[in-house]
Amino acid sequence: MAQLSFILSILIFLIAVIGFIYTVMLGRRQKLQGEYDAPINEKIQEHPYVRNPILLAYLLAGLLAVGSIIYLAINTQW
Repeated sequence: MAQLSFILSILIFLIAVIGFIYTVMLGRRQKLQGEYDAPINEKIQEHPYVRNPILLAYLLAGLLAVGSIIYLAINTQW
């Protein structure tokens, strides 16, 4: 069971990393197109990555996945 949890943790981490990279690529592509629905707040323009809730969710998911991998690696007896 511990090996299954370890493998699933690695898969979750990979999905989070791939999703994060894909989201960043889409954000850059939209920035290059120059088409926005509404004017963007100045605070968000100064820090576009920090103020983006989707990117923060990916970062949190990645950190939780790494934390669970480390926890399982330390507490699992092989």
